[in-house]
Amino acid sequence: MADDKQNGGTQPGSTEQANGAAPQLSVLTQYVKDLSFESPGAPLSLRPREKSPAININVNVQANPLAENDFDVGLTLTAKAEDEGNVLFNVELVYGGVFRVANFPQEHLLPILFVECPRLLFPFARQIVAECTRNGGFPPLMIDPVDFAQMFQRRMAEEQAKAQVNA
Repeated sequence: MADDKQNGGTQPGSTEQANGAAPQLSVLTQYVKDLSFESPGAPLSLRPREKSPAININVNVQANPLAENDFDVGLTLTAKAEDEGNVLFNVELVYGGVFRVANFPQEHLLPILFVECPRLLFPFARQIVAECTRNGGFPPLMIDPVDFAQMFQRRMAEEQAKAQVNA
């Protein structure tokens, strides 16, 4: 069976735009913007425990334009472990990536920036947090996968609710 794209043709409903350019999402660079690990009770906080500490994890995504098709996407992960009111460790990571997003319909831009880009960054940020907690003397903190699509939908619903209240 022949592939129509080999002949340069586009089928109705294809992902190519009218100008013939295919959509492009490229990772130009990834970087650690900010990393902090605190273990205020060490070395006493490193002793064996009978029960697991309470761990509170927060995830946030920000995106800023750099050029016409280039965007800086920042994934912020914070994790705080507490036991009986004492902070065992506190990790804060801002992990960024610069992405080139070209030839997508405008209505797809926000989902790409707030769902696809952080989805690509997350495994690297997760590994940094795990290594950081392990290097701090604790078992590696393996953060569960994050549903960035659900986070985005929730964020959009909150913004719509705010817009209705202010209208």
